[in-house]
Amino acid sequence: MNQTAAVITISDKGARGERIDTSGPALCRLLEEEGFQVAYRALIPDEREQIQAELIRCADEQKISLILTTGGTGFSPRDVTPEAALAVIERKTPGIPEAMRAESMRITPKGCLSRSVAGIRGSSLIITLPGSEKAARENLLAVLKPVKHGLDMLLSSGSADCSEPAAGRGTDTVSAEKAPSMDAWMREAKAHESAGQCGMYLFHNGVVRETAKAKVREGWSDARSVTGMVFSYDAEKVEDAIAAAYQFPGIYYVRVWLAEGRLFVGDDIMLVLIGGDIRPHVVEALQGLVGRLKETCVKEEEIY
Repeated sequence: MNQTAAVITISDKGARGERIDTSGPALCRLLEEEGFQVAYRALIPDEREQIQAELIRCADEQKISLILTTGGTGFSPRDVTPEAALAVIERKTPGIPEAMRAESMRITPKGCLSRSVAGIRGSSLIITLPGSEKAARENLLAVLKPVKHGLDMLLSSGSADCSEPAAGRGTDTVSAEKAPSMDAWMREAKAHESAGQCGMYLFHNGVVRETAKAKVREGWSDARSVTGMVFSYDAEKVEDAIAAAYQFPGIYYVRVWLAEGRLFVGDDIMLVLIGGDIRPHVVEALQGLVGRLKETCVKEEEIY
């Protein structure tokens, strides 16, 4: 789905021409690399009313999918971006800033000082990012993948279209989007800036099994065999689970893919990759994340 973006830099000095804006152009480049069309750019001072007006213009008039601000999220008396954003947001998305702060905390303890917020107005997602180029990029990269999925759901007025006809199984059945390549994920993980801190990576690959949950978990000997499953998940809860995984000791890299739709025996349900310093830490985090995903984030409806 074609997605548009706006980048609004909020800086008194930048608006007066006393400081060169590097974070705004950096975010634009990153968005374009990810397939977004940057439809609007602005550089404005730290004035609450002006920030609100820009956000409303981008969301209500220009119908821009993703609206990013950079700057004004700290403790300075002039840092009013979060308050301005909250004044126009209709539905908060707390998992996004939580995940960004978790990523920042892995890099510096000062990450906890960020007051970034995020939320939905109409069909637009608003995210407030820090003012420095480095922090703005790091924060956006920490959430961009789930954000793109969330935008698909927002723009389709329902769940994201992750389904396609199941080859050889008839056009009245669908299976989830094909799971990503583990090899590709490992290449990307080793190219990530956290790779130097990771001494081990572990995968979890869940698949649909023929044996019913009732037989495995409750010991029902007469449970019927499973022929498939309808699988869904709560994207916000998944984001929260990922953020929580980063809080385990020694964890520096987390990536999750989940299926959605009608599945069949042998189809992939989820793929989880955890990278950390030593094996015990990675094992603990992987078990914790997978357990939380299964217990609180996903819904499995077995088909017999």
